[in-house]
Amino acid sequence: MRSYGQYCSIARALDVVGDRWTLLIVRELLLRGPCRFTDLKNGLPGVAANLLSTRLKELEAAGLITREDAPPPVATALYALSETGLELEPVLKALGLWGLRFMSVERPDDAFQAQWLAYAPAWFTTDADPDAPPAVVQLVANDELAVIELRNGQVHTRPGRATDADLVLDGPPRAVLGLLSGVLDAERAGRLGLVVRGRHDLLTRLRPVARDPARTQDEAVQ
Repeated sequence: MRSYGQYCSIARALDVVGDRWTLLIVRELLLRGPCRFTDLKNGLPGVAANLLSTRLKELEAAGLITREDAPPPVATALYALSETGLELEPVLKALGLWGLRFMSVERPDDAFQAQWLAYAPAWFTTDADPDAPPAVVQLVANDELAVIELRNGQVHTRPGRATDADLVLDGPPRAVLGLLSGVLDAERAGRLGLVVRGRHDLLTRLRPVARDPARTQDEAVQ
């Protein structure tokens, strides 16, 4: 593994996780839990199999992931985050929140998957009315489905379809995620193609995690 060769904790951290794809591997293992190699490759569009294999070996050597043989009928190796790897969750949350400012442009060739649609509201929104009754929100973006469940003041998310959603947000990823993250208001999201069906009042319960108001306003104008 390459090293910056500096006696600095930031440099030492980047020695371990600074290479391309490394933090995205950690993201997938945080979202999915233990994964097979093929699951990770499918969750990381664009990564070459040999590069993924190299990164996994490096992360295992650094103590961030573990590799165990799964019992039958799976009969393959499962990769999972170690305790050290799991400690990267708040780092990825902070990085993701900071990165929202760069989400104003949705490129035509950008890949998008359901697990990414699911983690965004869990990490970047809160329930503004924690004493309100439970509610279910269905998210639909580029045919990817995710569910938000509001209950006991917590925001729970998962990929998939809700059996009886109180609210449906359906549109391009930029519109859906922009509304949930506070980068866009409902009017601007609607102009980008967002369709809102059901209980519109639930939108007021999905409060974006606090960010720089001036920055958010600048992003929304774009």
